[in-house]
Amino acid sequence: MDPEEVNKKEYLADSIQVLEGLEAVRKRPAMYIGDVSVKGLHHLVYEVIDNSIDEAMVGYCSNIDLIINEDGSITVIDDGRGIPVDYHEKEKKSALEVVMTVLHAGGKFDKESYKVSGGLHGVGVSCVNALSSRLYVEVHKNGKIYYQEYSIGKPLADVMETGVTDKTGTIVTFYPDKSIFTTTEFHYDILSSRLRELAFLNKGIRLSITDKRDVEDANGDAADNDEGKVKYRTESFYSEEGLKEFVKFLDVTRESIIDDTIYIETEKNDTPVEIALQYNTSFSENVHSYVNNINTIEGGTHLSGFRRGLTRTLKNYAEKSGMLSKCKFDISGDDFREGLTAIISIKVQEPQFEGQTKTKLGNSDVMGAVDQAVSSVLSHYLEENPKDAKSIVQKVVLAATARHAARKARELVQRKNVLSGSGLPGKLADCSERDPGICEVFLVEGDSAGGTAKQGRDRTFQAILPLRGKILNVEKAMPHKIFDNEEIKNIFTALGVSIGTVEDSKELNLEKLRYFKVVIMTDADVDGSHISTLIMTFFFRHMLELIKNGHLYIATPPLYLVRKGKQERYCWSEEERKTAVLELGGGSESGIHLQRYKGLGEMNAEQLWETTMNPETRKLRQVTIENGTEADRIFSMLMGDEVPPRREFIEQHAKYANIDV
Repeated sequence: MDPEEVNKKEYLADSIQVLEGLEAVRKRPAMYIGDVSVKGLHHLVYEVIDNSIDEAMVGYCSNIDLIINEDGSITVIDDGRGIPVDYHEKEKKSALEVVMTVLHAGGKFDKESYKVSGGLHGVGVSCVNALSSRLYVEVHKNGKIYYQEYSIGKPLADVMETGVTDKTGTIVTFYPDKSIFTTTEFHYDILSSRLRELAFLNKGIRLSITDKRDVEDANGDAADNDEGKVKYRTESFYSEEGLKEFVKFLDVTRESIIDDTIYIETEKNDTPVEIALQYNTSFSENVHSYVNNINTIEGGTHLSGFRRGLTRTLKNYAEKSGMLSKCKFDISGDDFREGLTAIISIKVQEPQFEGQTKTKLGNSDVMGAVDQAVSSVLSHYLEENPKDAKSIVQKVVLAATARHAARKARELVQRKNVLSGSGLPGKLADCSERDPGICEVFLVEGDSAGGTAKQGRDRTFQAILPLRGKILNVEKAMPHKIFDNEEIKNIFTALGVSIGTVEDSKELNLEKLRYFKVVIMTDADVDGSHISTLIMTFFFRHMLELIKNGHLYIATPPLYLVRKGKQERYCWSEEERKTAVLELGGGSESGIHLQRYKGLGEMNAEQLWETTMNPETRKLRQVTIENGTEADRIFSMLMGDEVPPRREFIEQHAKYANIDV
């Protein structure tokens, strides 16, 4: 059916198809939303917003507002057509109630209502309803207002007509069930990042977020405007140019080598393809792919098609123009992507996902569609912009030269490892266990703390690798310099991983990974945070697979020891310290001894074990990638050359930081 006809089709009860019931959601929530912690909690919001985005994608919605209410609930408001409220023949109830209470019931299963729809699992708003202690929905449609209220997925009354209106749209408010989720506190930054991303991916749609919980200004005082009304934290996102602006946003701290962002928007094999790409002076590849607005962090057929089309087209142009004649080395596919920032966004009617996190696209026909789109547009661009084409090819030649130098450095490291017998760094205090699934290694800041950690550890399964000073900032270093750095060489050899094969791939080989838990352990001060960020930047840029497979962690040593007499309590936050002082002091600070830990070296071996290394009592934070594009932008900003964006970020996020002078 023609897209124009799809848009004109009425969105009524007969558009709603029912696939199965709601019973299993509350029993196995992680199956439907990933987990029951922070990630799953925010997934609820995404499911509601996806419904509004679907309306926008077929041209019926232009504004979506997200509100975090004072009581911690979420409200999503859109100006779409409004969920159907008429009678559903098969289910013998209002279509609104069907959508809200039956899993996999919705217009997106009817191809004539929505050509494509957002979301990964397609579980819809009924899943949100099942996992909410309360949910209210208000529909503005046909000049009337309709309302229904639910509790853990069950309607408390029939759909009611409550008034008249001259608007259309849907308003959903929900309270996550505290008996299901380990936390019900929504994070403003996570939600605002997702809305910004959606604005870039869906140009012309305005999205906003308002947090009514936070009514304090930077000094901790209630903030009022001129009329005496409370100022809430709020942001609005709107993009006129979509992915072109997305790439500019990601590259704000990088130096471009071509004048304008290359933009592709077309449809191949019934697959809408939108791509924006830019080359910069950095040494990393930053390509992010999306399917139906979902960040496919494991890539898939659309990413493969993009890489194939880009490599072939650039190589053909470079060879034809004679620009590779002076290059002494073979050019590989990786060389064409060094210093590349790109966003690939495609819409697929029935996406097939695979991979560990179900975010790898498997549709075989998509590869050819993206390949054709890239080849066609990029060929014309290179012919029409010879200056930019020359800059890109020069960058490719530079990448090949650097890769050759990096390979030599890697080979040198590997040869030294073989000659030295075990190949393990001399500083590594290894564990006796050989099963990597049980073993963990602590990357410890400084020899002094490393010595304490060696004394305090459990030698059976815990290894210690002390790191001297600040490791190299890989964000600004040439690839071969990275392998010359002693501390980075020690990390590679201690972990047992390698980069590259005979084909010179940049893929990380985890087959011989010696520890399934790699723990960064630094001081709880400004220097320690900087070292931790340097190490995480290295892992993000050069051992991304390690993070994706859930192997990277951060140790959290306590900030305080509160003592009164023989009673002691370790505290990891200012709030815990205040509580401990009150409880141990019986409401008074008299006789309280407070110790502030600025470094790991201030604890003895027994204290370090008990607070930071003992699996029974420690607090390890697993490093995960919730949003690949946002992680890319933040690492580039924090560790790149541009100072103003970094200063602005630190000022914005340092409100609750402990500053040691």
